[in-house]
Amino acid sequence: MKIVVLAGGTSTERDISIMSGTGICKALRQKGHQAVLVDIFCGTENVDWADPFPEEYDVDQAVEYMKSFNPQIETMKAERRSFFGPNVLELCQAADIAFLGLHGAHGEDGKVQAAFDLMGIKYTGTGYLSSAIAMDKCMTKEFFLANHVPTPKGATLTGENGFDTDLSVLGLEFPVVVKTSCGGSSVGVYIVNDQKEYEEALKEVSIYGNEAVVEEYIKGREFSVSVVDGKAYPIIEIAPIQGFYDYKNKYKAGSAVETCPADIPEEVAKEMQKHAVAVCRELGLDAYARMDFLLNDKNEMFCLEANTLPGMTATSLLPQEAAVIGIQYEDLCERLIQISQEKYGGKHE
Repeated sequence: MKIVVLAGGTSTERDISIMSGTGICKALRQKGHQAVLVDIFCGTENVDWADPFPEEYDVDQAVEYMKSFNPQIETMKAERRSFFGPNVLELCQAADIAFLGLHGAHGEDGKVQAAFDLMGIKYTGTGYLSSAIAMDKCMTKEFFLANHVPTPKGATLTGENGFDTDLSVLGLEFPVVVKTSCGGSSVGVYIVNDQKEYEEALKEVSIYGNEAVVEEYIKGREFSVSVVDGKAYPIIEIAPIQGFYDYKNKYKAGSAVETCPADIPEEVAKEMQKHAVAVCRELGLDAYARMDFLLNDKNEMFCLEANTLPGMTATSLLPQEAAVIGIQYEDLCERLIQISQEKYGGKHE
C-alpha cells in the first residue's frame, strides 16, 4: 500500500508525535508498504511526483527534516493561515490511506478527520465527531455520567475572563485534580492540595482555553486498556517512580514501571475491560482507542478518559498490550490500517 504517515503538527505533543510517526513508518516499510513520513503542519517541499512513494526511502532523513522546524513552529503558527503544510493534502490524496500518528490538538480533536472526510482521504482511527467528543474532557465526563461509566466526581468550569476559585460551590474538597479540557499526554493536569495551589492551577490551565475540569482526587493505581476492533486487550499497569503519570513520567525513560498483564484479580480485570469496551461504544469510537483508569484500595475503578490516537512508539502502552497476545509492533501497525478501512467498506481478517 501507498501510505502517508502524518506526524508532528503544532500541539504540545509534537515531539511525541514525531516519535510515534517514526516508529510507524519504519514498521510499515518493514512490512513491504511504500510509506512516507510527513509533518502535517510543515509539509515537504521536495516531492518527486513521478514517484512520490519510492521503494527506497530514508525515514531518518525525513525525521531530521521535521525536527529542523521545531524552533520555528510558534512563528509559523502566527504567520500562517492554513494548517496543512506544503504538499500534505496532495500526498494524502495520492495515497491509499493516511496513518495518523498525531497527538493532541489539531490532530486528535476531529478537525483533521473532518477535513479528510470532505476531501475523500482515508485515514486510520475513529471519525471526526467521536474524536472531538473524546478530546473534550468536559464532554467526555458528561457521556460517562449519562451512561453509568464509573468516573471521578467532578465539574466543568467555564470562564472567558478566568475561573471562579470557590471550590465549595462545586461540592468538592481538597485534594482535587485540575485539568485543561482539551489537553493530552497529561499536559495541563495538576493535583492540588490547598486554595493557593488551586488558584495557581486554574491560572495555568487557562492558558489552554476557557474550559477546565475539576474532579475529586482518587488515590490509587493507574491502568490503561486498549480496545482494538471492539475487543479489549490485556490491561497494563503504570506505576510512576514519583508523582503521577504526567508528561515527564510518560516519556522519560525509567520514570515509571509498566506491567502487562496487570497484577489484579481476574474479576476486576474483566470489569475494567468491560467498561473500556463500553466507553468505545458510547462515544462511538471506531477502530481503536485506549482508555485510562484508576483503581483505589477497595478495587473500585474510575475511568478518566479515552485516547483516540494513543502513542505508537514501539514501547508505548498499546504496543505493549498487543505484544502480550502475540501481536508484534510491525503487525500491529498494519492491523490498525486494516481495521480502520472498515469505515470505508473494507474488510479485514
